[in-house]
Amino acid sequence: MRKLLAPVISLALLLGVAAPATPAQPPSAEVRQASARIAGSILIGGRSYDYLQSLTDKFGGRLSGSNAYQRAAEWAAAEFRAMGVSDVRLEPFTLDATWARGSSRGRFVSPVERPLHVESLGWAPSTPAGGVRGEVVKVGDVSEKNLRAMKDRLKDRVVLLDTKSLFAEGIGAFVKLISAQQFFKDAGAAGVLFPDREANNAFNAFSLNWGAKISPLPIAGVGMEDADLLSRLLEKGAATVEFQLDNQTGGAAQTANVVAEIRGRELPDEWIIIGAHLDSWDFGTGAQDNGSGCAMVLEAARAIASLGRPPRRSVRFALWGGEEQGLIGSHAYVDAHEKELKNCVAVLNTDNGAGHPKGWKVEGREDLSKAMQPISRSLLEDLSGGGLSPEASFDTDHGFFMLKGVPSLDLWVEMEPYEKIHHKAGDTLDKLDRHSLAGGACIVAVTAYAIAERPERIAPHIERGAVGEILRKANVLEMIRAFGFWK
Repeated sequence: MRKLLAPVISLALLLGVAAPATPAQPPSAEVRQASARIAGSILIGGRSYDYLQSLTDKFGGRLSGSNAYQRAAEWAAAEFRAMGVSDVRLEPFTLDATWARGSSRGRFVSPVERPLHVESLGWAPSTPAGGVRGEVVKVGDVSEKNLRAMKDRLKDRVVLLDTKSLFAEGIGAFVKLISAQQFFKDAGAAGVLFPDREANNAFNAFSLNWGAKISPLPIAGVGMEDADLLSRLLEKGAATVEFQLDNQTGGAAQTANVVAEIRGRELPDEWIIIGAHLDSWDFGTGAQDNGSGCAMVLEAARAIASLGRPPRRSVRFALWGGEEQGLIGSHAYVDAHEKELKNCVAVLNTDNGAGHPKGWKVEGREDLSKAMQPISRSLLEDLSGGGLSPEASFDTDHGFFMLKGVPSLDLWVEMEPYEKIHHKAGDTLDKLDRHSLAGGACIVAVTAYAIAERPERIAPHIERGAVGEILRKANVLEMIRAFGFWK
């Protein structure tokens, strides 16, 4: 989900949450020995790359609600069972609507004639048969006051969003844009063009909504260079364009998260959950985002199961659906398991790709950072995973666990390889570094095992007020309130 207009934000912060009463102790010799076995089984003869290759090459892009997603979920469940994890299930949740990309075409009509590079945004409806045509009006302010003032200029026009002006105020503009779409439709606009930020008229896949809802009117991404040309033409006078989108949309549909569990030997009702999202966008095959995370989760499950002796606490493994449309699958899981959430000791999330590993983000919790230090120093430093970042975020599937106060860790890796291909046609297997992928899987598996084996919990659940302070300092509290997730 990490992109300029995703309904997310990340901001580094340190929040003073009370530290545990007693200093965290280093892992025992037994845990260190088991961790070495786990890491060894991943680095030598491991299967993380095999899992990723199967996922990307067999199923390709895995849009939420698609047949490709469903087949990938069934494959993942079978892989969990094949490694000896017997408690495997597909836990259903509902998407508000399904969507599949069709063909797109566009053209400058006047004052020049030439192709216009366009691609549909996700969950955008088709245009009427034959497409839409209209003079272009540029909009850089979607405040209620400005929209009302320009309402008469919108009828039968194509709206070109001035994203530089819109997002000067930050991520809060995203919420305003969701409301503005309905205003554009009610005012009679023919459609909306959203300038992409990639050079060479390339495209990022994303949607301009939250929650897998069909947009009110046709919205197309327009190539960066074409958008710049269109802006220059508008500076000199009128400009007219046309575009056509042929997408497939459907109503509410059921899909599922894949969840597997290794029951703990002493405290089976207490659990750690390791998650990554199985869905992806459709331009590429979702190798970095987030096939790599899925491969790490599968490999962690295989390595821990191969010990032949379960850890003290239970470990759950989750492959989430609907992340790209607004963390839908993980949100549904948190809601469905709310009564037992008090027993969730920690959530570990991996959704930053398979760049060179650094360690963990502790989501704004100093107490969690202090508790993790003995694990990081004794078990993770030699895996290049000893770092602990105070960064807090609400941009992936740890988010709704964090809202409930659950200690949350998000895998911290070098992001440059990920950003180059994120949501693009180039997000394919050949871009992945096998060693970094295996290294990330090691860090995930060893951390989960060490937390599951600790005599005491890694950190307490924090109260609503402390969670709210994290959200406030990260400048996402108002956005989360606007979506109804924080009341």
